[in-house]
Amino acid sequence: MSSLGCIIGMRSATYANVRTANTARTTKKIGPTTQTALRGGSVSGLCVPAFGLLGLMLILIVAGGIKLGQTGGGLIASFSCNPSIMRLTTYSLGCSLVAMFNRIAGGNYTKAADISADIVAKIRHDMPEDDSRMPNTIADFIGDNVNDIAGNCSDLLESFVATVVACLLIAGTLASNGTNQALFNATSIYPIAIAGFGLVGSVVGIMYALHHKASDNPSQELDMATNISALIVIVASLFASRIIFGGIELYDSFLLGWISPWIASVLGIVSGVAIGKITEYYTGTEFSPVKKLAAMATEGEAFVVTKGDAIGSRSCLLPIGTICLALIVSGILCGIYGIAIAALGMLSFVGTTVSIDAFGPIADNAGGIAESCHLDADIRVITDKLDAVGNTTAAIGKGFAIGSAAFATVSLIFAYVGSYSAGTPVLNVANYMVIAGAILGGAFIEYFSALLTDHTIESAHLMAEEGDRQLSIPGVLEGTVKPDYNRCIDLAARQALRKMLVPSLLALFIPAIGGILFGVEFVGGILVGATIVAIPRAVFMGNSGGAFDNAKKYVESGQLEGHGKGSAAHKATVVGDTVGDTRKDVVGVALDICIKLMSTVANTLAPLFASIHLF
Repeated sequence: MSSLGCIIGMRSATYANVRTANTARTTKKIGPTTQTALRGGSVSGLCVPAFGLLGLMLILIVAGGIKLGQTGGGLIASFSCNPSIMRLTTYSLGCSLVAMFNRIAGGNYTKAADISADIVAKIRHDMPEDDSRMPNTIADFIGDNVNDIAGNCSDLLESFVATVVACLLIAGTLASNGTNQALFNATSIYPIAIAGFGLVGSVVGIMYALHHKASDNPSQELDMATNISALIVIVASLFASRIIFGGIELYDSFLLGWISPWIASVLGIVSGVAIGKITEYYTGTEFSPVKKLAAMATEGEAFVVTKGDAIGSRSCLLPIGTICLALIVSGILCGIYGIAIAALGMLSFVGTTVSIDAFGPIADNAGGIAESCHLDADIRVITDKLDAVGNTTAAIGKGFAIGSAAFATVSLIFAYVGSYSAGTPVLNVANYMVIAGAILGGAFIEYFSALLTDHTIESAHLMAEEGDRQLSIPGVLEGTVKPDYNRCIDLAARQALRKMLVPSLLALFIPAIGGILFGVEFVGGILVGATIVAIPRAVFMGNSGGAFDNAKKYVESGQLEGHGKGSAAHKATVVGDTVGDTRKDVVGVALDICIKLMSTVANTLAPLFASIHLF
């Protein structure tokens, strides 16, 4: 399901790139161009909840739902487990694996191409990065589709599936502690209902944005689609909560009765929107952080990088504070089930979120195509404005992914602990095994981040050398000889596929090996430590990278008086953007998948860890 969504999304984006550039050329208006880019992004966006939910429902229908108390043995080992639960966790695991591969390989591909194009064109040869003489150009165009379309599709599909599965696992865990069948049915049906309402809401929100008369404010149009989708989910899930939970005996943890799950879902939606607004403030060209960062460019590269780091670090507090507040309140309202429902609320209208996120790379490529095809300069002005908005929407999408990862991982950790605990799930943080695991989990996140950064820079260096080599061929710079685009594409693809293997396998095997060696509590510590370190680091990476990128766009658009394209200030922001590229599109986006993959592996192998461990 994840791969299907990626393939369809990339094909639609490839057509939409050209059509967006052509709409800008024929209409010379921002509104219709925005709608064309959004129409292309909506294909991949709606694939995410549609395919994710379809696969999940097929499993539940074929398996006859979730059967409590069912036991079975594995093919390799005969440890007791519930096959109904195992089918769900392995479906989620499949989505996690595809997301991890796509994000790591896609990030390496696109950023190696992008960074090398920036360095060779803008810094070494004073050329536009999208100049058709530049051999890395087409690889850069492809990279936007590979990472920002396919990678993002698989990322948020995995988040969506993992969150729904976490809700179902927690429903099963609570049911095993003595609840009645009616309540188990209600807690299982409600998350699927919210996911279904979210898909409908996404369709309505996107249809509105595509078919009404568009304004010249792209952000306003995209915000309207999001608000309509969120409102439909809020209203529909209220009625669903009353119908599903009304009239049955509820848990004592449901503080306000049948309305408690609905409030938790609204908390998730509100916190998701709040994280988006905070992200927009720190990464948008209209706000002071990016303006101040661009102003620092007149002082040189060191000032840009230092100021960008400060913006990234400062931007961590409010989003994480929002997540923590929503976690606490939803937990008070209806326990750990409320936390899982809050995570689902945040991702319920993921179709709209991904559509708006995919808008960014389509607008970016449209601008690149306009420049490569030597279209009029006023067309590039339109696409650059959309691209700047797209950078912000991409940063907001990353904020959604990180926030939902925090909720989903907490839910998955609870489900993991509940799978081996008798009675109320408890992870003893005073246990030396848990503390050791937590320290190792945090260290692994740092090592994982370093691996991704090193691999991307190594690939970018190779591609920059290839770009320089081709530009030295007589006739290429003069425009009389075409560069060998395919050689750069092949180099980027081979490097990406080679470099993705080790980080992906580490995320897969760290919890597996830790559990076999030291048992379930050690793995619980790994999950907690990795989550605590990964969430703020992912926010820092995404927001600092987004600020660097838009500071460059701010200077390029002529908004920094006296400093335009080709100036020393512009080159300083290009250096900052080169630093930020790896952060926001390689490391930051992979961290949330990493912690969910580790949590899903732990849930899948929990029966093994509980039965066999060496120490």
